[in-house]
Amino acid sequence: MPDKRETPLSIPSLEGHHCTVDLRLEKLGMVPFFEDLSEEQLRQVNKKFTANHFAKGEVIYRQGNTSTMLRVVVAGNVKLVAHTLEGEGVLLDMLQPGDFFGNLTAGSKEVYNETAETQTDACILAIRLPDFREIMNRCPSVAMSVLDITTDRLNESRQRIQHLSTLPVTKRIAHILVTLGNKFGEENRYGLLIQLPLSRKDLADMAGTSTATTSRVMSQFQDDDLITSGRQWVAIKDKPELLRISAED
Repeated sequence: MPDKRETPLSIPSLEGHHCTVDLRLEKLGMVPFFEDLSEEQLRQVNKKFTANHFAKGEVIYRQGNTSTMLRVVVAGNVKLVAHTLEGEGVLLDMLQPGDFFGNLTAGSKEVYNETAETQTDACILAIRLPDFREIMNRCPSVAMSVLDITTDRLNESRQRIQHLSTLPVTKRIAHILVTLGNKFGEENRYGLLIQLPLSRKDLADMAGTSTATTSRVMSQFQDDDLITSGRQWVAIKDKPELLRISAED
């Protein structure tokens, strides 16, 4: 058994990390609406972005701030949290290098619908929305991809609301673990290790339930040998069974 006080997560230090041009081009090329651009087009796009470094736990922008930028994660991890009228936080997503966030087509009076906060030290690229609209005007493939992605995100939001309102909490947490495993998982001696800091509160916020309830479900999963976990880390040991739990009627 792993020592639960230690973490098996591999979190690279960004000390001395300067978001090199090669790394910027690599991660920009992973963004869905840039993936069909030529190398020269990608280099021109890169010139429109500025790089910013953030420490772990630093807020990049807050819900309600005027939306002025589209951002891309180059290194590190970021979480997106929306706050309800009652002040409760709902964890919407966790981002890794190559993921984008912020509003794609915001007007001058629109605001961010979530707060973006770093989970680790991070390097983030940012582009002003007028510059991004200029890229869409020059590259029709980017504009078409943005339209498709906007539609997909709307459908995902509707599905998430349906899950939170109708599915039992055990199924919700099983579904979240499988989703995170698919996106962040790396096979190692513990199983499929979800390669990012992940607390019980993070899982609770994603599942729309309490930390206490999440801890009970996770303890049951561990007793059933479906997962192993420690301080802010989780590894999946039996993904097919978690899939079955998340899908069963």
